[in-house]
Amino acid sequence: MNLTTLKALPSTRTKAMKRKARGPGSGKGKTAGRGGKGASARQGFNNYYYFEGGQMPLVRKLPKHGFNNAIFRKENSVLNVSQLDVFDSGASVGPDEFIKAGVINRMLDGVKVLGDGELKKKLTVRAHAFSASAKAKIEAAGGKVELIVRAAPVAEQKAAPKAAAKPAAPKAEKAAAPKAEKPAKEAAPKAEKAAAPKAEKPAKEAAPKAEKPKAEGKADKPKGDKK
Repeated sequence: MNLTTLKALPSTRTKAMKRKARGPGSGKGKTAGRGGKGASARQGFNNYYYFEGGQMPLVRKLPKHGFNNAIFRKENSVLNVSQLDVFDSGASVGPDEFIKAGVINRMLDGVKVLGDGELKKKLTVRAHAFSASAKAKIEAAGGKVELIVRAAPVAEQKAAPKAAAKPAAPKAEKAAAPKAEKPAKEAAPKAEKAAAPKAEKPAKEAAPKAEKPKAEGKADKPKGDKK
């Protein structure tokens, strides 16, 4: 086995591979389809839709204020009452039946039934929204309208208040048995210790200091008369 015998699985490659840098005759030689020099010829380049060559793009120049409801808007798949004639009379139909019958291609945020055309069959129609004329025509044909309630978003479900907890059944109060009082212990009289007289320590007798002998050779100087 070598690299020439390896083949890609049929499900892993849908388009023919581009053979780059295989000479000018291949159409992808030299610069390999990247053009000349610059940022677009480098690896990892990504050209954003608002890029204007480095100057201040328009999307950054324009003021941004106000409220935009686009991210909260609900988009419905629509059909008219005239398209409901493909179902048998007396049937109960909803979004799944609409997709199977090819009345709608897919269900977006919901399904809305509009009132264009005429309905001649008695049907029970389930959808997320109905126009006033569609509801009137379905009921005029003897049918019934059932509104499908949309599921609340996860954030709203978390914010919903929890159901109040049921009050707990009162427990039978146990009769508190009176506790037997313990007899107080009589305090035994403490034997008073006879204070033994402390022996007085004899005062230390001060030893007489020995007189230092005067140095010999030093004669007493006679005191002169003061004038």
